[in-house]
Amino acid sequence: MTFDVTILRVPAFSSLCNAAFNVRREVFVWEQNVPEELEHDEYDATATHFVAITEGEVVGTLRIVDLPEHAKIGRVAVRQRFRGRGIAKAMMRAAMEFARESGQERLYLTAQTDKLGMYEKLGFVAFGEIFDDAGMPHRAMRTYDI
Repeated sequence: MTFDVTILRVPAFSSLCNAAFNVRREVFVWEQNVPEELEHDEYDATATHFVAITEGEVVGTLRIVDLPEHAKIGRVAVRQRFRGRGIAKAMMRAAMEFARESGQERLYLTAQTDKLGMYEKLGFVAFGEIFDDAGMPHRAMRTYDI
């Protein structure tokens, strides 16, 4: 099945970003049982947010936080019924391109361990020990070759 997906960079707390926050709530809080107070943090106001739109709705999101030592990609989420279509990879590629155009050479993320393969295919390398984040095993990953 073919489908069109559009990846957009959206301002924090715009209508599209609020729809992205709803996707995050659906995936992280409802599906993965992340406590709601951990889902949003101080970076949401200053992060660069991306959304994936298909079939007329926001179905995926991620954000980039620009820190002095690297750009941190996080809160990557795709609604359950839209998974397996390459939406997360498309969002990641858009975010990586944005980082490159912004002059950022170092990317960092923490991945749920069952998602490491997707990030490895995008050029990320895992490092350090597995750690718990919101009750799920994670691993730090980075790339310097974007």
